[in-house]
Amino acid sequence: MAEEKELEQEKMEPEAGEEAEKAGKTSEAAAATSEAGEEAAEASREEAQDAENGEEKAEEKKRFGKKKDKKLGKLEEKLAELEDQRMRQLAEFENFRKRSEKEKSQMFEVGAKTVIEKMLPVIDNFERGLTAVPEEEKDTSFVQGVELVYKQILTTFEELGVKPIEAVGQEFDPNLHNAVMMVDDDSLESGTVAEEMQKGYLYKDTVVRHSMVKVVN
Repeated sequence: MAEEKELEQEKMEPEAGEEAEKAGKTSEAAAATSEAGEEAAEASREEAQDAENGEEKAEEKKRFGKKKDKKLGKLEEKLAELEDQRMRQLAEFENFRKRSEKEKSQMFEVGAKTVIEKMLPVIDNFERGLTAVPEEEKDTSFVQGVELVYKQILTTFEELGVKPIEAVGQEFDPNLHNAVMMVDDDSLESGTVAEEMQKGYLYKDTVVRHSMVKVVN
């Protein structure tokens, strides 16, 4: 009996060892599976974190792009405003230049006209003097000298743009002629200038002095 029990006990010991070994292997497998699950979960969390970080970076980049576009728009608006101001100043300067030139020209015209008006009585006196010279004295050197000075003044006036107004035989024009007397003359049509009493002058198409004339009824 004792021998049988020993034999049974010897048989049971290897079986118990095998079961213990199997349990150990199962425990190791479970531990490995648990570790793999934790690694997978950690990887998943890292992927989620990376995705979240990517979204944040994309959002930040988007906000930065909007700020950049807004800033660029403001700079372009400011540049357009400065360009508009520059063009306005150029236009104002051009208008000022033209206005200054026009005023300068007008001042010169007024000054020249004033000088011409003061010279006209001198020409009138030359003409009266030459008209009063007797026929027998017209060939004298003195009279010829006076006539040369008179012609030189007329030439200078012509170079400056001064010219006499045509009157005798022309139709009366109130813009050019100043009628001081009405006369009867069957050889001329009514409203025609019959005689010029004082010569009138133009300075560059502007009347310096009207012609004093007699007009046919």
